[in-house]
Amino acid sequence: MISLAYRFFTGNRQPATGNLLLLLAVCLLTGCKNNLEEAKLVTSRANVNIEQGKGVIINYSDHGKTKIKADAKTITRFNTDKPYMEFSDGIKVSFYSTDGQVSTTMVADYASAVENSNVMTASKNVEVINAKGEKLNTEELIWDEQKKILYSNAFVKISTADEIIYGNGMQANEDFTDYVIKKITGKVKVKTEKE
Repeated sequence: MISLAYRFFTGNRQPATGNLLLLLAVCLLTGCKNNLEEAKLVTSRANVNIEQGKGVIINYSDHGKTKIKADAKTITRFNTDKPYMEFSDGIKVSFYSTDGQVSTTMVADYASAVENSNVMTASKNVEVINAKGEKLNTEELIWDEQKKILYSNAFVKISTADEIIYGNGMQANEDFTDYVIKKITGKVKVKTEKE
């Protein structure tokens, strides 16, 4: 039994926590007087298709220059038929200009991404701020990394130096310097100190 378990653990690339729980289940089957149903219950609780990281920083670079940096408190990867990742404790994405300075930031309370799709969906208190200080607030924003665009079909609020624009849906380039609101529902002029 031990050699079978050893071959299983060394030949399978599962997360360490899943292996430990499975080893515990094997020990229960061989060393205790538990019945088979109790052992099945223990092994069913160990989801070996989940990997999790805490305090993760992801850097995307091109020719040694950082282009995008993502910070997440927690990343959970689900190894299903279509593997995907969840950023359940929020995410901050920084976009860098060609001179190496942060040009745009995006923060959200939650995000998810299907692997190899180049698309991330951010939701819950999403905020994007560009280099000019213009700010986008929405409850859902999709970032298509391949097309280098940000878009939303939800309610959006864009705050600039002199006005606040409300609308339903928008599309912008990745650094949020050029944007179009699909359906404007209102505008509010902001008083400046000169007025």
